[in-house]
Amino acid sequence: MERFFSKLDLREIKIGTEASFPPEEEANQGPARSNAQGSGGQRPRRSDVLKVSARSRPSAVAGAIAGVVREVGRAEVQAIGAGAANQAIKAVAIARDYLAESGIDAVCLPSFITVTIGNEDRTAIRLIVEPR
Repeated sequence: MERFFSKLDLREIKIGTEASFPPEEEANQGPARSNAQGSGGQRPRRSDVLKVSARSRPSAVAGAIAGVVREVGRAEVQAIGAGAANQAIKAVAIARDYLAESGIDAVCLPSFITVTIGNEDRTAIRLIVEPR
């Protein structure tokens, strides 16, 4: 663990809360569903979105992913472009090692999403990382 914290630099990681997984989750949040979960096992409806660029350091992103998975139970990573997707995939692989040290076997669920940037639609890769 000491090696992780000594190299961690979160300045280049952007976290936002504008997206949720699955997208229909908010529409399906009715009184019956929220009561069925009980007060002890409620999970947040929205997870933090880690936005990765081609210049992001995979080890720093991996630390953020591992921290979000430990705190929230699921991390959402977004990447637009080949370079950003490459860094995101490397970060997920490293995060799995970080989480394995804590006894968490993480899996990655990839999907495509459409995001609007400056009135232009772009296709992004969404990686959901959560315990198996």
